[in-house]
Order: sequence, then structure tokens, then C-alpha cells
Amino acid sequence: RVQVMESGGGSVQTGGSLRLSCAVSGDTTSRYCMGWFRQGPGKEREGVATIFISPNGGETFYADAVKGRFTISRDSLKNTIFLQMDRLKPEDTAMYYCAADAHRSLPESCWVGLASPDFGSWGQGTQVTVSS
Repeated sequence: RVQVMESGGGSVQTGGSLRLSCAVSGDTTSRYCMGWFRQGPGKEREGVATIFISPNGGETFYADAVKGRFTISRDSLKNTIFLQMDRLKPEDTAMYYCAADAHRSLPESCWVGLASPDFGSWGQGTQVTVSS
């Protein structure tokens, strides 16, 4: 069973930066997908960024709302992914969740996962608040 645990988050002013981390453990395969999702007040959960984990590297995918501001990356030695969030806006305020899915063994499935976040394993979430 795959488990994920987020850390980071907090409160910043508009234009500030935050970095989220997510450690994965358990029965992962050599090719799988991880991602960051968020749910703002009164909104549905939405995809932020996903990364396809493979021996050859990590292909990344982003939601239009965060392109150019957020960066998803990984540390393969530590089985950890990160979400660097720059130029934050009040509309980025949300609970952020890390997710992993060992069954998404193709990069295309990681891209699809942005819009269809039915991932197998989810973290508890970490709050990000951006004030104006």
C-alpha cells in the first residue's frame, strides 16, 4: 500500500513563496504518478501539478492557473516530491493535498490525472493561505 505525507504550507502575503514537500512510502513501482491537488473554500478539488516518476526522470504537467508560477520536482533518493509556489495570489488559498497512484504507469495517465484526480493514495492535506 502506498502512503504519502505532506509538509510545508502556511500563510504568506500576495507575491510571496512557499514550498510544499511530500514523502512517499510503501509499495511503489518504478513508474508511477504523483501530484498536488487543492481545494479552496466552497470549491471542488482541482489538479495543480503532476509528475511522472520513472527511472529516466520526471515528466511534469501543470494546470493553466499555476503555469509559470509553480514548479513540481522530485528528489528520487528521498522518495519525495516538492511544489515550489512563487508569486502566490489570494486565489491560491486552499488546502493542498499530495497524491500518488502506482497504477498510472504511463506519462499520459499522469496528464489525465490533473483533470481526473482519482488517485489511489492521498495525504491529509496542508493549508496554504495567501492574504492580499
